[in-house]
Amino acid sequence: MKASKRWLIQALLSAAVALPWVTAHAADNSAPDLLIRQLSQETLDAVRTDKAIQAGDVGRVMTMVDAKVMPHVNFQRMTASAVGRFWRQATPEQRQRLQDEFKTLLLRTYSGALAQVKDQQVALKPLRASPEDKEVVVKTEVRGKGEPIQLDYRLEKSEQGWRIYDMNVLGIWLADQYRNSFAQEINAKGIDGLIKSLAERNQKAAQTKS
Repeated sequence: MKASKRWLIQALLSAAVALPWVTAHAADNSAPDLLIRQLSQETLDAVRTDKAIQAGDVGRVMTMVDAKVMPHVNFQRMTASAVGRFWRQATPEQRQRLQDEFKTLLLRTYSGALAQVKDQQVALKPLRASPEDKEVVVKTEVRGKGEPIQLDYRLEKSEQGWRIYDMNVLGIWLADQYRNSFAQEINAKGIDGLIKSLAERNQKAAQTKS
């Protein structure tokens, strides 16, 4: 894979993880495709104008995500999917620590790539879903220089409205990217071993950034 396409994929994933930063409270949450369209555009606009985001300021990323992302993302389900069958074995405390470390890992991995988002635009494909559906896939294309990039979202309907629980870039779902490596860690060192490994990676990344 060419380096240029690799950073673009990272940038798209970071935009997906950070989707509802700007004015999420104003987004139309009654229809999943309308939600994705509005939040995608707002996110791209924010990336282009926020100098802190462009500089890869992780603190800025974390603050904004905590305030804006969580109401629109079922991060527990996302983490559970990445951990796989071992999630059922984890205690409530372990589950919370896995969520916290996984979120930090994603944000630290992709925050620098946000600076690479320049002239891309998001185009929605027709939504194939029925009004009674509780889970849907919203398919989009990110268009800019070069070929369009597939970027899809899995959403579930909750009492709070539609919530994102997985993202797909170029045919690869985010949770699937981590499931095998997480399983290897747990098989070798247990759930606490995975938590420790994630914490160490995050700590190392933080020290490198500073």
